[in-house]
Amino acid sequence: MRVTVQDGVAIKVQGDPDHPPTHGALCTKVSRYPERTYHPARVLHPMKRSGPKGSGQFVRVTWAEALADIAAKLATIAARDPQAIVPYSYAGTMGLVQGESMAARFFNRLGASLLDRTICSSAGGEALAATYGAKVGMHLPFFAESKLIVIWGSNSIASNLHFWTFAQAAKREGAKLVCIDPRRTETADKCHRHIALMPGTDGALALGLMHELIANDWLDHDYIARHVGAGWPALRERALQWPPERVAQTCGISAAEVRQLARDYATAKPAAIRLNYGMQRVRGGGNAVRLIAILPCLTGAWRHRAGGLLLSSSGWFKPFRNDTALQRPDLLPTPAPRTINMSTIGDDLLREASPAFGPKIGALIVYNSNPVAVAPESAKVVRGFRRDDLFTVVLEHFMTDTADQADYVLPATTQLEHLDVHTSYGHTYLVFNEPAIAPVGEAKANTQIFRELAACMGFTDACFTESDEQLARTALADSVDFDALRERGWALLPLPDAPFAQGGFPSADGRCIIDSAEHGVPDHLDNHESAARTPALARRFPLAMISPPARNFLNSSFVNVKSLRDIEGEPVLEMHADDAAARGLGSGEFVAVFNERGSYVCKVVVSARARRGVVNGLGIWWRKLGAQGTNVNEVTHQHLTDIGRAAAFYDCLVEVRPLHTAAT
Repeated sequence: MRVTVQDGVAIKVQGDPDHPPTHGALCTKVSRYPERTYHPARVLHPMKRSGPKGSGQFVRVTWAEALADIAAKLATIAARDPQAIVPYSYAGTMGLVQGESMAARFFNRLGASLLDRTICSSAGGEALAATYGAKVGMHLPFFAESKLIVIWGSNSIASNLHFWTFAQAAKREGAKLVCIDPRRTETADKCHRHIALMPGTDGALALGLMHELIANDWLDHDYIARHVGAGWPALRERALQWPPERVAQTCGISAAEVRQLARDYATAKPAAIRLNYGMQRVRGGGNAVRLIAILPCLTGAWRHRAGGLLLSSSGWFKPFRNDTALQRPDLLPTPAPRTINMSTIGDDLLREASPAFGPKIGALIVYNSNPVAVAPESAKVVRGFRRDDLFTVVLEHFMTDTADQADYVLPATTQLEHLDVHTSYGHTYLVFNEPAIAPVGEAKANTQIFRELAACMGFTDACFTESDEQLARTALADSVDFDALRERGWALLPLPDAPFAQGGFPSADGRCIIDSAEHGVPDHLDNHESAARTPALARRFPLAMISPPARNFLNSSFVNVKSLRDIEGEPVLEMHADDAAARGLGSGEFVAVFNERGSYVCKVVVSARARRGVVNGLGIWWRKLGAQGTNVNEVTHQHLTDIGRAAAFYDCLVEVRPLHTAAT
């Protein structure tokens, strides 16, 4: 990204036209970054709570006052048991420096609880690693050469614009594009075919495709023999139990759709799959990712540089990173502290101390995240954050739903104001982020806040004095020319074009893993909440709900940017015309979406974007900017995925009623 600065003020951002994966393009959200950076509601000074939690009543204090008081309170809690202190962070910034560098060192040295960062992608990520050996895949530019692209669980136009550019190039050259998604997304509109399966049935569809590949002998037997590991005979027998008719019944699609997709996938060469994380946010999401990732190994699609699959490229960066030196796990005490799963923070904040759980959570330090808005079953999350005996510190740009519950809010820098180094999960370029402007107001980088907090805690270890440049150099392996990266701004990893043409997966034996030591042979799993698994619940709450991000939001980021919020208008629930008619609902009407966990209010839009039996609750609105102070996570649950211990946001049954009608 290029930033135009005039008199110390960023006046324009634009994509770098020389950067190959992005072609100088920015998504609508990031193109508004100056508006976000200079937002009139930006937190510019340290703030201390002066009223009840959640009241939004704060007074300005100095950095010295804030850090001294925070350090004193943390020291008191740590003297009893440092595990009672919990860090909570995710991808508010995805840089190696401003993410988990100085912060990780601080919490490791303190002996605080560890955090299992599972809220977005861990089911798919761990499943991919359990199949290929690491989170690796195709290289982005070669999608332009594919003859078939299956876009599976991704609204690429909204969330993966740079991939979409290459997909469009392939389409212009005659490639067929197929979108698999419960919702008829903007991406589905532009594809040749859309398969609108029920949420959580992706694994069944993958097994059905395998059935057809086997039945029609569309397999690459040589590639399987050389590069697919033990377990294929067992998976083969399992797939043969999933003929198209069974798949159709499970997925809510037609048998003809299964057969046609299998034929296209087997006969179009090269064929590529762009898998994304929406489909893994269900009980069986990990198994589904494993099944889909095996498909290109059965057809030999990996023989071509424009064939194979991409879910994440982040594993390609692992040899070029130095996470151990950056995060310093050697600072941890022995035995290591307990681990808290960020996806179950609602339950965990309400737990009492016990031998199994450990100490009651006494302090929460939140940075790069907004858990009150984004964590599942948010009514419990709010109750936990409002505990009088919980001490909460939030590093933020704005008074988010989470900041409203804090004891202290500390002003953090944005991407334009600090130094960082970025890897990627969508391409294979390292990127250097130079600060374009000085910090706004009294904002400080995450690294600087944790440096100063470490000093206040009396941590004298030399690692807490390293500058951001030193941290950036530490973050990268010696094989990376740091100065060249900084001068140019980006660097392509030296990788082969067709990485698995001859096998060589980063697994123990170089083969695709079918029978995983930890997870066995993959299979389809029904959703936690589904007619198949919980029929009584499904009779009471017959609609499956998914909650993909609204096109102009990035999870809960950018929700308070007025120009983007004006485009979105208000929280929306998309509903099929038949489902709306059965409930006497019309477009534009405000409704309550509810289940046993709670309810939230939004406007219903009767739309072809929703398939019958599924409603799309577009998110993630800040609770206080939504209707009646709630959002879609009021009804999501804290049950976890099969692999990766992740949140199963899209595995959720609800009912919908007019707002004026009482729930039953």
